[in-house]
Amino acid sequence: MKKIPVLLMGCGGVGRQLLKLIVSCRSLHAKLGVHLRIVGVSDSKSLLVVSDVFTRELDDSILSEICQVKLGGTPLSALNGFGECQVFANSESKRKAIDIAALLGKSTGLAFVDCSASSETIGMLTHMVDMGCCVVLANKKPLTSTMEDFDKLVSLPRRIRLESTVGAGLPVIASLNRILSSGDLVHRIVGSLSGTLGYVMSELEDGKPFSKVVKAAKSLGYTEPDPREDLSGMDVARKALILARLLGKRINLDSIKIESLYPEEMGPTVMSVEEFLDRGLVLLDDSMEEKVKNASLNGNVLRYVCMIEGSRFDIGIQELPKNSALGTLRGSDNVLEIYSKCYNEQPFVIRGAGAGNDTTAAGVLADILDIQDIFP
Repeated sequence: MKKIPVLLMGCGGVGRQLLKLIVSCRSLHAKLGVHLRIVGVSDSKSLLVVSDVFTRELDDSILSEICQVKLGGTPLSALNGFGECQVFANSESKRKAIDIAALLGKSTGLAFVDCSASSETIGMLTHMVDMGCCVVLANKKPLTSTMEDFDKLVSLPRRIRLESTVGAGLPVIASLNRILSSGDLVHRIVGSLSGTLGYVMSELEDGKPFSKVVKAAKSLGYTEPDPREDLSGMDVARKALILARLLGKRINLDSIKIESLYPEEMGPTVMSVEEFLDRGLVLLDDSMEEKVKNASLNGNVLRYVCMIEGSRFDIGIQELPKNSALGTLRGSDNVLEIYSKCYNEQPFVIRGAGAGNDTTAAGVLADILDIQDIFP
């Protein structure tokens, strides 16, 4: 049985779902001859680790307890001493994570899994690469930091998996890498990469007011607690930047023009979330309704898309034919079209559920298993 030590950063929706999947898939993994040995789990304030990272693991009862505790909003520090576990807080937790990597990285190996949404893990991740660890990312921020950080993280391609940074569980990165590895030249990528904005745009198509659609998306759990995090387009921009960098483009986030679906005067520093939902959103209804009507008169629909073509890098609302792959998109699904020398007239299309904790966690788990050949 091949045992893969795993250190998980991030105990939010995706992190918890990943732990649940690992527990529920034990028998399946056993048939594959693999056992994921969780040696530590962190939240934003602390790191919970086993007493001996070489021989012990957080057993399934502890993993289930972690999920319950975090679901209730309780910090991991509440589990100090539970099942012979130790808790390290704040800066001490970062040092401990690096210590674990130094111990395991070049001996048994370590899968360092980042399911956080923090830029504070970037320093640790670069250390992990130096120490021979494998890195699995759902967190987009490390890959959209400086080009220096990006280059460092992808310097050993066999030791990093980043599928879930772009399309949750969809094989976006794997498909793009296969095309590029064949020597095929990709000249254009067009995609709808936000489940939230995909839902908003398709609901607007049915004649519903923008304000009601956004509130409905929030109630369904499609948006962040502050919907402006989705409406700003920043999430799409980060995903598009990762794809562009994989194509070899040397660009940074601050050089990308991003169309926000709300004006600056409704931003978080001006309006609270409650004010934005109660009186800000409704002020955007008329302009959005006009855009929808104009698109319809042209036989088109509106979609929030990213387009990468040569030096062109567009992120925002576009009118698209109703019968196109992006035009037929409904709900929170994602779709990506890749145009290349081989896929020119008929693009390579990836389509499916591109949002949600369950699909993202499934993508992360598949990525962890995909690096098993690195481990002894």
